Amino acid sequence: MPCLKRDAGRTLEQDVNPSIERARERLEELLGKSKITTGLLVRVRGKHLTLVREETGPGGEPEDDPRVRLTHLGGDQFGVSVLRHTGKWERTQFAGTIDKDVAIIHETMQHLVADWP
Repeated sequence: MPCLKRDAGRTLEQDVNPSIERARERLEELLGKSKITTGLLVRVRGKHLTLVREETGPGGEPEDDPRVRLTHLGGDQFGVSVLRHTGKWERTQFAGTIDKDVAIIHETMQHLVADWP
């Protein structure tokens, strides 16, 4: 597993696959264009792009609250998974390009990615 480092409050992996890095950049760009997904952060781990909101933890420290995960399936295709109440990721039937997956998140998963008061 690559070494992790902190940079401007974000955990980044060194030696990230260039295609995953391009997908992360595109994903962040698309997320910032909608009120529903503005403020979501993207964490990269291996072939996964996890959409998180930073919440205040019990000790007052910020911690990641994972919402949705995109898994690289090959080429420009990513599968969409949601975090269950059990703490396990469950694959959905949705898969496509980053653009298509973000559209699906906006259309069907607003309740999962919304910024809770």
